[in-house]
Amino acid sequence: MPLNPNTPLPVIVLTGFLGSGKTTLLNRLLSQAPRTAVLINEFGATPVDQVLIGRQDIPLMTLSGGCLCCQVRGALAPVLRNLRLAWENPNSPRFDRIVIEASGVASPEPVLDTLLRDRWLASRYHLQAVIATVSVPAAEEQLDRFPEARAQVAWADVLVLTHTDRASKNHMTHLAARLDELAPATPRFVAVRGAVDPETVLAAVAPDNRRLPPGQELPDHGFRSVSLYLSAPIPWPRLQTVLEDLLAQHRSRLVRVKGVVRLSDRSEPVIVQAATGRLYPPVALPERASDDRLGRLVFIAVGAVHELAEELMAAVGGIAVPDAIRLH
Repeated sequence: MPLNPNTPLPVIVLTGFLGSGKTTLLNRLLSQAPRTAVLINEFGATPVDQVLIGRQDIPLMTLSGGCLCCQVRGALAPVLRNLRLAWENPNSPRFDRIVIEASGVASPEPVLDTLLRDRWLASRYHLQAVIATVSVPAAEEQLDRFPEARAQVAWADVLVLTHTDRASKNHMTHLAARLDELAPATPRFVAVRGAVDPETVLAAVAPDNRRLPPGQELPDHGFRSVSLYLSAPIPWPRLQTVLEDLLAQHRSRLVRVKGVVRLSDRSEPVIVQAATGRLYPPVALPERASDDRLGRLVFIAVGAVHELAEELMAAVGGIAVPDAIRLH
């Protein structure tokens, strides 16, 4: 049933640290709620996540080149204004809600600040909930090292615990104790091999009395990215070796690898992902008419990335000629 034009549109903010399964959860939610507009924020200069969305028949926008808590913070309000104006146009497709998938290195606070403090937006949008994904095997280290991970948990109205099939009982026990400290009253749902009840998660509601602290400038969080473009297919065994070597050598610095590439022994593109030192097997993607057949890999690291970029160029140069490489 379509929304009343005068009713504020619900907004769900989907947050969670790098590699915690936000896009997997988003695809689950879209299977239950197809009339949803999606705004994806990617930290790297090369957008990848929009290709990973299963549904391509929805309003889908990407803000890349920084995270919503700093570099592209000012871009959120204009995008939301344009979305609302388009929604009010009777000739435009209607949607029932908006999901903002924040960058994995972003604190949710500036997103909430934009939604709740901007009077024009606050009168036309309603913050339904903040949903945070938490990767159980990696969470303790991430919560210890990164204030952004702690902020994501602290601001969440719902926590979705992911990668539980790779977690030990000790992981679960220690994380439960940590979450009892950071977010004792926040409901938790367990996603088993990526499966969680979308209807239950979508029913989450933010408190009406949410309070934001006074606005303040956030310090540079220290994350940087390298984007690698490949114009030709590459063999998976060699790429696997290169990526695993990089992950082993830069275990404490290289926090995320993601991308879509062409492999020499497959006709379809594949998703390549790594997080917390673990490289996942490639997963096939369906061919799309809009595919430019370029391979894209994004590496997100803590601290300077020039040395990492040089090492990456030397390693990849043995198996393929890079089309371009960009630092951010």
